[in-house]
Amino acid sequence: MLPAGLALAAAPGDKRFVLVILRGGMDGLAAVPPYGDPALKDLRRGALAVAEPGQPDGALDLGGRYGLHPALAPIHEYYKRGEMLVIHAACSNYRGRSHFDGQDILESGADTPHGVRDGWVNRALAAMQSSKAGARQGLALGQTVPLALRGPVPVASWAPNALPELEAGLMQTIAELYRRDAMLGPALAEGLKSQAFADGVMNDGQRMNQPPAQGAQQFRQAATAAGKLMAPAEGPRIAVMDIGGWDTHANQGGARGRLAGALQVLAEGLRDLAVALGPAWQQTVVLVATEFGRTAAVNGTGGTDHGTASAAFLLGGAVAGGRVLADWPGLDSNRLYEGRDLAATTDLRAVAKTVLIQHLGLTTQAVETRVFPGSAASRPLAKILRV
Repeated sequence: MLPAGLALAAAPGDKRFVLVILRGGMDGLAAVPPYGDPALKDLRRGALAVAEPGQPDGALDLGGRYGLHPALAPIHEYYKRGEMLVIHAACSNYRGRSHFDGQDILESGADTPHGVRDGWVNRALAAMQSSKAGARQGLALGQTVPLALRGPVPVASWAPNALPELEAGLMQTIAELYRRDAMLGPALAEGLKSQAFADGVMNDGQRMNQPPAQGAQQFRQAATAAGKLMAPAEGPRIAVMDIGGWDTHANQGGARGRLAGALQVLAEGLRDLAVALGPAWQQTVVLVATEFGRTAAVNGTGGTDHGTASAAFLLGGAVAGGRVLADWPGLDSNRLYEGRDLAATTDLRAVAKTVLIQHLGLTTQAVETRVFPGSAASRPLAKILRV
């Protein structure tokens, strides 16, 4: 009966956090080519090669040794302003090559695939609520709630609705009819209140019942909605969104092509998110992560296969950026994981822990025991946030 629901309550503070999941395994060696490693040229010849900074269609300079894929130009400005940090050779604690298992561990924060049914972001919300009251501070962007946000803590959701618009006042009439119903009465009232809030902040004609877009426009629409809904004082504080198209087994391309198109969509969406957040961007951290990277060498179909480590991004006014953070493992054959992949030297859980503790104010004990149990060896990182 109802369009996508959105129930909000006062947040414990002004800090905001957005998790963006890249489903399919992003090629970190293409997104952030380590051109200072001599072995890269032998591994990425021909159609998959990305030229060094300063050359035609070359990578964007990240201060030497590393470059940013030219399709990511819309977020390069944030890097130059010190509001974007690149974390290379990063991965979750998963070392297999299954999309389903890799995404499950990335979102659940567990040690084994399908070991738990809730997500680490929902557990973080539970830890926040235990000391700082507030309901539905989480927001899911899309047609379904991702595993990272599933759990006992109720979360809000937003998605474009393809149903035709109802006649004015119809839902209010229905709500009045069921006002005395113990279950439907409160639910309808809450839904209408949430709808009014969403319509109020989405005041540029992008209403909740706008027909869903496809591909690039769909992600950019969700990113803009996330920013507008999180910007007000009464809006949610934590959001999760995702974007597919990263499984580039064939015809991946180099500076242009299939992967370049996906990277451009990502960069434009992140820029839209920042613009929509407005002044709240200064209190925001955005973590962009994928379930695993790609093979270091090109396969026989002009693409790359499932790998291990990739690159992750932290963006936002609360990020101490303008640099690449990497304990670089090297790309020589004897340095590759299992002889084929970029080896992981940074655990994504360490990045997430840093955000939860230093940005959102969770206690170390809560993060270690409730959010990421069994991850004590992955210590939070130093000096990556402005605190």
